[in-house]
This record gives sequence, structure tokens and C-alpha cells, in this order.
Amino acid sequence: MSEDVTGGIVPDTKDWTWVLERRCDECGFDPAGVEVAAIGAAVRGYVPRWQAALGREGVAGRPSPGVWSALEYGAHVRDVFRVFDGRLAAMLGQDDPPFENWDQDAAAVAARYDLQDPAVVARELAEAGEAIAARWDGVRPGQLDRPGHRSDGSVFTVSTLGTYFVHDVVHHLHDVRA
Repeated sequence: MSEDVTGGIVPDTKDWTWVLERRCDECGFDPAGVEVAAIGAAVRGYVPRWQAALGREGVAGRPSPGVWSALEYGAHVRDVFRVFDGRLAAMLGQDDPPFENWDQDAAAVAARYDLQDPAVVARELAEAGEAIAARWDGVRPGQLDRPGHRSDGSVFTVSTLGTYFVHDVVHHLHDVRA
């Protein structure tokens, strides 16, 4: 019998695209407040909050069974920065690119988020955050409607991808109380 590296985490199978249209009651995110031109600056503002969370004592401890630790959330957000940077780059450089499927739960298990070094995650999160912030800084108004699509059929524009991306980062800051 193999080790259960998920630690009882139930995979998130929800379709979160509804955050493009309405406020998230859980974290308070309001999609109407997202301006693409401000996403880079917003990301740069989130990074120190993530680094502080990753510097806490007990960062690898799960707050309750089945809930990721701040370390696991931090590693996830680092990878969100990387994945969305790739998606944004594809949308800016290709016509209606498909997004490679990314199973965040499988990624957490495969990369053993639970065993990563918090200092390394904090550094990598800052590097990935700066990379995607710079990419958002370069988006021009004429690119906002460029499309891309997920394998499940969900279609995004550069603008809606930005909203979806910001919600993910903000929601997980809420999850770790940062």
C-alpha cells in the first residue's frame, strides 16, 4: 500500500468561472474592481503578504484535516503565477490558444508541496510573481479581447483571465489569513 501524500485533501472540482461575474462571498473578491492595467502592481503587492505567510512559525502545519497548510497554498500560488504567465503569454502571442490542462491537486502531490522548503517557495513565488507582473504590465488595451480556452470549453479573454487569476491569488491569501 502506498503512502497517502494528499493527507486527506479532497480535490477541488468546482468550476470557479462564476467569479468573473459576481462577488466571492468567501473571500470578498469583487470582479468589478479588477483593472488589467493594475494587475502587475497588485501582484507586486500580494507577494510580500505571501512571503510573510511563508515565514510564519508552523507554516507547514495544516490548520485542520483536509485543509492545505500555508506552505502548500504558497507553493500552489507560486505555480499559479507560472501557469498563468504561460497562459497569458500564449494568449498574447497566438490566436485562441488552448490551455494545457493543469490539475492543481495532482501538481501538489507530484511536487510534494507539503515537504518544500518555505524559504525556497517564498523566493520562487517572488520570482514568478515578478515575471507575471511584468507580463501584465506589458498588456496593451488592444489585446484585452484576445481569446484563449481551457480543455473544459471555458473561453477567456485576456481581460477575464486577469480577473480569474487575481481572484485565485486573493482567495488563497484569505485561506491563509494573510
